[in-house]
Amino acid sequence: MGDSVARVASTSCSAEFLSRDQRKRCCEIDFALIGHQESWRAAADVLAVLRGPEHTPLPDDEIKDILPWIPPRPVCHVHVESIGGAKARGLYIDSFIPPDRLEASYTLDNVARVRAAAACAIKAGVKIVSMVGSWSLGLGGFSSILMEGNFDYFREKQDTVFTTGNTLTVAFIVQGIQKMCALTGRNIRRSTLLIVGATGDVGSGCARCLAPIVRRVLLSARNLERLHRLAAELKADGVQVEIATDLEQFSVEPDLVICAASLASPSLLLGRIAPGAIVCDAGYPKNLSPSAQTPGVKIFFGGLGQIAGGLRFTPDFHGILNRHPFPDMVHGCLLEGMALALERRLEPFSQGRGFITQERVAEIETIAARHGIYLAPLYNADGPLEETDESYRLSQLRFA
Repeated sequence: MGDSVARVASTSCSAEFLSRDQRKRCCEIDFALIGHQESWRAAADVLAVLRGPEHTPLPDDEIKDILPWIPPRPVCHVHVESIGGAKARGLYIDSFIPPDRLEASYTLDNVARVRAAAACAIKAGVKIVSMVGSWSLGLGGFSSILMEGNFDYFREKQDTVFTTGNTLTVAFIVQGIQKMCALTGRNIRRSTLLIVGATGDVGSGCARCLAPIVRRVLLSARNLERLHRLAAELKADGVQVEIATDLEQFSVEPDLVICAASLASPSLLLGRIAPGAIVCDAGYPKNLSPSAQTPGVKIFFGGLGQIAGGLRFTPDFHGILNRHPFPDMVHGCLLEGMALALERRLEPFSQGRGFITQERVAEIETIAARHGIYLAPLYNADGPLEETDESYRLSQLRFA
């Protein structure tokens, strides 16, 4: 391990990253974003910025050797501004979970890393923390361990609060589905909706929001008991529901699909779906396998928003921490923390599994829109799905 990378690996949560003046003003840090990189390419780019432009890029095999030894730590400041003039200052803290270690066999180590990242946020005096990654979906076990436990094991927690950010993620997924239906002339009220990963926090939230406006709902997840509970909840409101742990077991083909499963890598094969179906891949990492044969299917990446006031990284991580085709585009789970910080509403808005309702989604949409945080332009692996005049879109698009 070279000296420069060794310094990255050994940097403490706050000592070297924050200057003396910044440490004095650490109470002014409004929010923190905790995440991990979903690919080795993204991880390599983060390391390259941390090492500095004077160093040549590391070979891939060396990066894979180094990354597991880097402890969670802040990597940059994040500055955001509301369209109303409010400003918020934050930190991005990387947990440095290797992209090939998201499987269940690494859960204990990954939970320890996320806890260490949370400890960094607390040590820096952060007011509100939101997270992106496998744990944020609430399906892989991280969310239940960290969020439902309320971080009581942090004696020094004090005034730091944590949110998964899942409510705003659900809002952007639902808005994306509605927008794709409008763009393609699809009547959403005649559609059959399939949710893969339906019993997780995001999946169940999408079910509660969309079930009242579609014809039928198909729920798929690994845990049959939770599937039965969610189905009973929806049926009590008059929704037509089918459940299955195997996608091939459903009696009908869906024409709307939301993929919100906790997968270590893009490996999902949908199987039977209707011709011309609309598919939202909301996974982090992505759910759909690159080898999936989906001719005629309209795929878009969901759960993403855009902040009209802009965001700035110091040092500059633009295009690395937000690897999207449009500017100032961020995962909804992270934008929720920013919106709450701008609103000065420091509370665990999204915490635990099963509390995302239509009312909560509408509330966080209103807060986000007040600060210029909206649904991002839709895109997939092939590029943008709509022609967008950004100035017009950002001035006109509002969500109730």
